[in-house]
Amino acid sequence: MPDLNDEESYLVATVRQFIDREVKPSVLEMEHADTYPERWIEQMKQIGIYGLAVPEEYGGTPVSMPCYVRVTEELARGWMSLAGAMGGHTVVATLLATFGTEEQKRTYLPRMATGEMRATMALTEPGGGSDLQAMSTVARADGDDLVIDGAKTFITNARRSGLIALLCKTDPAATPRHRGISIVLVEHGPGLTVSRDLPKLGYKGVETCELSFDGYRTPASQVLGGEPGKGFAQMMKGLETGRIQVASRALGVAAAALEDSLAYAQQRESFGKPIWKHQAVGHHLANMATKLTAARQLTLFAAEKFDAGQRCDMEAGMAKLYASEVGMEIALDAVRIHGGYGYSTEYDIERYFRDAPLMIVGEGTNEIQRNVIASQLVQRGGLS
Repeated sequence: MPDLNDEESYLVATVRQFIDREVKPSVLEMEHADTYPERWIEQMKQIGIYGLAVPEEYGGTPVSMPCYVRVTEELARGWMSLAGAMGGHTVVATLLATFGTEEQKRTYLPRMATGEMRATMALTEPGGGSDLQAMSTVARADGDDLVIDGAKTFITNARRSGLIALLCKTDPAATPRHRGISIVLVEHGPGLTVSRDLPKLGYKGVETCELSFDGYRTPASQVLGGEPGKGFAQMMKGLETGRIQVASRALGVAAAALEDSLAYAQQRESFGKPIWKHQAVGHHLANMATKLTAARQLTLFAAEKFDAGQRCDMEAGMAKLYASEVGMEIALDAVRIHGGYGYSTEYDIERYFRDAPLMIVGEGTNEIQRNVIASQLVQRGGLS
């Protein structure tokens, strides 16, 4: 790992060992039972995974974005849900570290660094989907407080997160619309209901919920950065991290699918020889490895741009778009290689095939990523 220092390389190796030793032997049973991985989450806290985006002065152990990519990939290689259990948390930590007031940082970041307090973000609404500016959740001023009404959906870790970065309108009449949008730091309390857990094709174990706000009251000082109207731009910056993280999750699922397929193709024989020697299977493996390598390089490229302090919404969008599409293709090829066993719930392959589509639609659909990329290409005058 020439792009990582010794400490970061050790961290990635530690996470890999944790996945191979603790997670892989029993993940199939945990996933099928849709069981919350409490013990594994506690081990992730001990490793320091929840403090990877928290500055040292607030108790964190910050790492480079390429290291974060590698850690996320390793977690998703074991179980994509484990990477999901820290993804939104990292985005909120990044938002706080970048835009938060000193009081907000002191209040939340030390507890987030240890995982004592976990965080998530609430963007999507039942009728809004990818059109974030069309949200109907409103925080209206009432003296020194904000009173929030509205609903959010597809919120990961909604029950177990002590802090929610809520994207909402503080000025519904603002023109253009994004100037009336803020991020409000919300904790569980009267007026906030986690109404139900959404049933899902994959992404089991961690909860994905609907949130309902009905007269929820919080101090106006809970607006991220202390100044309303900046939330949309803040969240777009946060989503650079989020999209790199989702790309990394796709890498992990794809890596696991390739790993299992390569082993199976060497063990399984047909017509008197290992199936990898049949050209059809061998070509699948070659394509899978090539796509995964390309997706990993694209994701690391976006990560390096992020660390250089450069705008990387296009690069993060490219990484998320390509890695997620490739992750789905590799998962399907893994099913093909395993034949009937790939369709069996006694093997991990079918889980990869169920988990992979989430990265295509999560953190902004791939159709939205293409819009972002096209817009940036025009704005930047092409690739330079």
